[in-house]
Amino acid sequence: MQPRWKIPQSVLVVIHTAQLQVLLLRRTQGTGETGEGARTDFWQSVTGSKDALDEPFEVTARREVLEETGIDASAPACSLLDWNLENTYSIYPQWLHRYEPGVRENTERIFSLRVPDGTAVALNPREHTAYEWWDWREAADRCYSPSNTEAILWLPRFVGR
Repeated sequence: MQPRWKIPQSVLVVIHTAQLQVLLLRRTQGTGETGEGARTDFWQSVTGSKDALDEPFEVTARREVLEETGIDASAPACSLLDWNLENTYSIYPQWLHRYEPGVRENTERIFSLRVPDGTAVALNPREHTAYEWWDWREAADRCYSPSNTEAILWLPRFVGR
């Protein structure tokens, strides 16, 4: 039986309110780092890989938001925006085992999802242990991933604030 490798194409979805309160999730596995100086807190926006190479990024984004937060991005009060922006970055060494041998980079498509104030969050306990809503500047400071930080800092420009 062959292992099912992760597809190195993913989405990053910055979930926010109209007032730019940003939802961050704390990963169950932390950063995956070990040894002296390892960081354990890993706060992030919704992320996830495509299930199939031909899966549209928007479908991936909607699926991952629902799986990780219980939020239906298709609900009438929600607005999913594809930024038509992609980051390519080196996969952290501690996560390379999830990908086919030789794969070293991931392409990440950026989305934002505006939700109403008071939107309920139901975490997937296999993936996350906590969530918090923070002002966009503070949320950017708390992110582990540089691409996630950058996306949050760009949020006011992409949502017209």
